[in-house]
Amino acid sequence: MKLVTIYTSAMCPFCWRALSLLKKKNISFKEINVGMNAKLRAEMIQRSGGSTSVPQIFIGDDHIGGCDDMMALEKNGKLDGLLAK
Repeated sequence: MKLVTIYTSAMCPFCWRALSLLKKKNISFKEINVGMNAKLRAEMIQRSGGSTSVPQIFIGDDHIGGCDDMMALEKNGKLDGLLAK
């Protein structure tokens, strides 16, 4: 299974929702809190192609977007396939 990396901040309800789905599905992930760290936030923005909102979610090196994007993949039955590739 590919490593999931999720950039978050502490008071973000979308981050909590995305993390909850990952935990519910027992998916291993690396969480990077960018809330008070300009260097990590800049890394997230560069890596995501300019997205500034959190969460920003990656499966391996592939950017899948934010919480709503991940939820849509799950709803459409595509999330597990991306994780397994």
